[in-house]
Amino acid sequence: MNMSYLEWAESQLAEIELLTSMFPSQDELELTEQLALAELRNYVEGSTSGDNPPPSRPQFLIKHKLDSSSTEGTECILSCSYPSEYPSVLPDITVRCSALSRADQTRLQAQLSTYLMENCQGEVCVLAALDWVKDNLHLFINKSSLPAPTPKTESACPQDAFSRLWIYSHHIYNKSKRKNILEWSKELGLSGFSMPGKPGVVCVEGPQSACEEFWSRVKVLTWKKIMIRHREDITLDRQGEDGETVESIDSLRKFTGFEEAMFDPHGNRGNHMDLGQLYQFLNEKGCCDVFQIYFGIEGR
Repeated sequence: MNMSYLEWAESQLAEIELLTSMFPSQDELELTEQLALAELRNYVEGSTSGDNPPPSRPQFLIKHKLDSSSTEGTECILSCSYPSEYPSVLPDITVRCSALSRADQTRLQAQLSTYLMENCQGEVCVLAALDWVKDNLHLFINKSSLPAPTPKTESACPQDAFSRLWIYSHHIYNKSKRKNILEWSKELGLSGFSMPGKPGVVCVEGPQSACEEFWSRVKVLTWKKIMIRHREDITLDRQGEDGETVESIDSLRKFTGFEEAMFDPHGNRGNHMDLGQLYQFLNEKGCCDVFQIYFGIEGR
């Protein structure tokens, strides 16, 4: 057990050092327990006797100014404290932001904890938490600044829009990422496909809110490069091309279910797909125009 305490302390110290190098000014990162940090460093460097971790715990504040148009100038503060078993347990992170109502703060806190529990258990995760808050805070702020009845009508018709996202990644090899993509698309009721290898291609389609949730989860994983290369959004209560009203999400889907698609893998690591076969696959689904958007070449 003692060895574990030392390993945990090493991870904590390494993360604090990374954060202080990323946020060098007091305006960005404020260490509120300087003594605890000194004790932690002594413990890791072996200059204190005894096996137990130091009793006082490192605590710090990360201050982030929001820069999106709807939240510009608003400051958000992450208050962090490490339990001695961190990162085998989650840190204590509280998000404070003047633009959040108390109810919205509670909802944000719960969703952040769920996200960290599902994605970061056993790993240092303060940066992941900060990124998640940056990406998602506006969802909570906008809701608090809207007149009270509006969110109800929004949630009453979550299927008011259909989206199809075409995601491009430099490569997709990692087994756990591939598993996440399959499981999340299934959980969120999205159809489409994922092509692992280099490059990696993912298409998800379904209710707009579910597509946005899928993207918010995928983009915070560690990628060399990932982006939405193209997106299609359709409002449901509009007239179709033939004058008929488009009514259901399912009538707009081009894929049934979600699959991982392999196209004759080759190359020294078996990681390059046959793009001709990918083009044929997209053509059969009526999506061949996307091939040129991805690869900048006419398919054949």
